[in-house]
Amino acid sequence: MLKKAYLCSANNAYARMKLFLFLKNWTLPVAMCTGASAYLILSRFPLSEGFKSATHALVDVLQPTLIFSMLFITFCKINVRDLRPKIWHAWALLFQVLIFGLLALPLMIWPQMSGRVILEGAMLCFICPTATAAAVITQKLGGNSASLTTYVILINLAAALCIPMIIPLVVEHSEATFLTSFLSIISKVFPLLFCPFVAAQVIRRYMPSVLRAVLYYKDLAFYQWALALSMAIAVTTRSLVHSEISWVYEVGIALASLVACALQFAIGRCLGIRYSDHLAAAQGMGQKNTVFAIWMGYTFLTPVTSIAGGFYSIWHNVYNSYQLYQYRKIHG
Repeated sequence: MLKKAYLCSANNAYARMKLFLFLKNWTLPVAMCTGASAYLILSRFPLSEGFKSATHALVDVLQPTLIFSMLFITFCKINVRDLRPKIWHAWALLFQVLIFGLLALPLMIWPQMSGRVILEGAMLCFICPTATAAAVITQKLGGNSASLTTYVILINLAAALCIPMIIPLVVEHSEATFLTSFLSIISKVFPLLFCPFVAAQVIRRYMPSVLRAVLYYKDLAFYQWALALSMAIAVTTRSLVHSEISWVYEVGIALASLVACALQFAIGRCLGIRYSDHLAAAQGMGQKNTVFAIWMGYTFLTPVTSIAGGFYSIWHNVYNSYQLYQYRKIHG
């Protein structure tokens, strides 16, 4: 009897361990499936408007809170003296800004062209800043997170300058002035970027005991990002479900975002290999702040173009999952 109970307990422990390893190894796909499934399931229930509003408000609070916490932990591991511009930063910035401008040209010349939403979606995918969470994946893969963080700061500055200059020329009858657009983008991006950075450097300099406590949990930022990702995928799923454009344009936007994702990861990797920083360069160019892209589509362009950010979120996270899988195979 005791032997049977012992075997049962051992089997349960083994099953729990297998489940834990599965969730650990496939965190990103699980987070993506969870976010999409959660929205699709909940949308089938006759929920009150008050509950839906409360849920949206909770997500609006949780997402920036998780991102702030995640970045704070990541920045605690980085010495500010390691944040130096590199040559690949300049080439990557030039590529992203140049492609953004070139894609805008046809829309300026032929404002009534069919399929403009596909070009607008591609524009979003190229000028969208690097995800502030990219440092988490770069660090997880053994790359230079300080170099990546420097690029995050630079591309956010470039996006904040370029978007207000180009978008009013693309969107007909746009009433947004340069200053209005500039301040709108700054208020959206920079608090989440600089506040955790400043807080982390204060902790590093003046509170070593707090720093040790923060750094004790090595993978906490990664799992926080997985939770934020599941929320972002839920928002993406909602955008796709409620989109009113034809499936042809949806497929076109999906393909444009896929090409943009593959091209930027490839260009970033090539630049990084040339300048001995391939992981940071690939993640810096390829991993995007897709929540920002969705917001930018709704705010400045045709609202349906925001689904480009949703599709891009799927592509870059699938690729990140593959990279993490390959890293585990090699390093255990």
